[in-house]
Amino acid sequence: MRDAIHLEWQLFLLALRYLTRVPVPAGLPSSDDLMIRATKYHPVVGVVVGAVGAAVLWLAALVLPWGAAVILSLAATLIVTGAFHEDGLADAVDGLAGGSDRDTVLRIMADARLGKHGGMALGLVLALKLVLLASLNLPDAMAALVAGHAMGRMGAVHIIATTRYARSEGMQAIITAITPDGYRVALAMLAVLLAGMMLWFGWVATGYALVLSILLGQLFRAWFQRKLGGYTGDCLGGVQQLCELGVYLGLAIVL
Repeated sequence: MRDAIHLEWQLFLLALRYLTRVPVPAGLPSSDDLMIRATKYHPVVGVVVGAVGAAVLWLAALVLPWGAAVILSLAATLIVTGAFHEDGLADAVDGLAGGSDRDTVLRIMADARLGKHGGMALGLVLALKLVLLASLNLPDAMAALVAGHAMGRMGAVHIIATTRYARSEGMQAIITAITPDGYRVALAMLAVLLAGMMLWFGWVATGYALVLSILLGQLFRAWFQRKLGGYTGDCLGGVQQLCELGVYLGLAIVL
């Protein structure tokens, strides 16, 4: 039993190291198999990231105007993740909007430079997050950050589990895989998250948040499926960002 708990803790730390810049113990074992098994904990990492943003929001709101506190909370989440998903969103939109065929789309996505389409998409998403979170009161905004980041990463896990990978080469194809059992564990975590949201926000607001999160993620999925026939790591970043945004949009409509 102790060995099983220790293994699960290591898997969580692997997921934390992959998705964030949070320091983890040196010498953490890693392999393709462990990275695949760690994918189920991506939504839990989202809870951690959202909790960091919520803590910064609470502290900043004690001494600063509300708008500044919201900006600092989002900045904290960018710092703790290294803007991992935001970079993916920008690269994905650059490729999808700028490429006319599959090979061109993939080539543009691989370019580290920020293009006009990606810059506009990233700016709009960040601006919408700021406005929507600022429309909520402090307790609801803190809870929304946790829910949004967890839901966003669950959206990416769903894509991993149900969509083929667009590239045939590289470690990314292995790292972004998930086992059927792992996916079921992630779905169970989602059920717990939704139950907590219903207790905090009520079932109407939670329903709006869930539907809009799914809608935005699936619209983006339809776009990269049509252009690529599958997903890339950058596409996962875009899904995460849009699913997170959908949560804030749904909550702001109702609350």
